[in-house]
Amino acid sequence: MLAIRLPEEIEARLDTLAKRTGRSKTFYAREAILQHLDDLEDLYLAERVAKRIHAGKERTAGLDEVEARLGLAD
Repeated sequence: MLAIRLPEEIEARLDTLAKRTGRSKTFYAREAILQHLDDLEDLYLAERVAKRIHAGKERTAGLDEVEARLGLAD
């Protein structure tokens, strides 16, 4: 169970959308969370990797090197 407080303006927009479409506010809140959860997880993973790269703990490779490793180089 999750309870959230929204600014009045957002609550009103959500309420209007729900009434116009015949869906519940919960439906739209759930959809919004599901759509953005993957993006947020990817963002935090990318930030963590970027910190490791800057700290010298993670190695990067250019396109030519990746293609050579995979046997895709011309």
